[in-house]
Amino acid sequence: MRLFARPGTRGFTAGNLLARLPMGMFGVSAVMMIAGQRGSYALAGAVTATGLAATALVAPWTARLVDRHGQARVAVPATVIAVLGSLSLVLCVRTQAPAWTLFASYAATATTPNIGGMSRARWTHLLPRSEQHTAMSFEQAADELCFMLGPVLAAFLCTAAFPEAGTLAGAALLLTGMLVFTAHRATEPPATGAPAAALGPSPLRALLPLLGLLLATGAVFGSMEVASIAHLAALGLGGTSGPVLALQAAGSCAAGLFYGTRRPRSLRICLLALSAAMALPWAAAATGSLALLAGALLLAGMATAPVMVGAMALVQRATAPGRLNEGMSLAVTAILAGIAAGSAGAGQAVDRLGSTAAYALPAGAALLALALSATTSRFIRIVPAGE
Repeated sequence: MRLFARPGTRGFTAGNLLARLPMGMFGVSAVMMIAGQRGSYALAGAVTATGLAATALVAPWTARLVDRHGQARVAVPATVIAVLGSLSLVLCVRTQAPAWTLFASYAATATTPNIGGMSRARWTHLLPRSEQHTAMSFEQAADELCFMLGPVLAAFLCTAAFPEAGTLAGAALLLTGMLVFTAHRATEPPATGAPAAALGPSPLRALLPLLGLLLATGAVFGSMEVASIAHLAALGLGGTSGPVLALQAAGSCAAGLFYGTRRPRSLRICLLALSAAMALPWAAAATGSLALLAGALLLAGMATAPVMVGAMALVQRATAPGRLNEGMSLAVTAILAGIAAGSAGAGQAVDRLGSTAAYALPAGAALLALALSATTSRFIRIVPAGE
């Protein structure tokens, strides 16, 4: 591919993929390990929720340090701290340590750098703006691929080997991938070395109109996953949850690669397509057909990639170059918060209204994101390329 013709791009991409794969492994691995050893899904869910909350607080600060001091100088020690947190979690679970040690250990993994944001920052540094659409589409496809394969690999390791295998393998992949990624220093954006205030307007202020849209988009993902798992379980097909959900990620991955070869569309058009696509699983669930639901999730997944590509491109264009990692981390934090809210909301809907009705949540969240796109386009400020 012409995208990888520049020296060093293949190397940092290989490290990026290795380090990114555990992002889809850690949550599943922690739940299976804690629930298997302690016999409590409530405890497992609370521990992982704490880790997500800690990540939302810590990730923007880690990204700010990356912008100021450079990717290699910050990302490697931050990754080591996160890996030690994972190892501590394994040890505490294994030795039946008090429950609070599980929360503290998993919270330490919040220092994990946003590898996707750092990779996008490298493409932005290396490529002219006219060529960045293809790179951003590839990055979105890589996200989907890792979130598709990660849970499957984690579940396999935890069941086929031993309960801690998923967490240990994820920690090893994260550290190895980050070392490979940061070793390619020639492709790294230069560190600013300046205080954050001197690098341009705060990404939080600049991206505020977009963060609500990203929150709603995250809610689409979180509610769709919980609704699908619950619906398949209600049909007595709980064992098919992994493969069926993988279809949604596969559709997004394929669409991301294809979209990268086409002329980009406006974010609002992409959100309109997403809103229409999110009605399909709801309609398919009402029929009780596994085949129709699987096909609907595949099509729904294909509609998500263009939205994420467009949203991340807007994040990049609205963020001062010296604070790009911070801006990307804020965007990812908003998406993660949306996923958590969507998951919780779908769980409540399943308990009160049933699994079919829960599919109304991702459809509603997509419509909310579409409505918010009008505000986004009106109030967000695009930073000129040379600013």
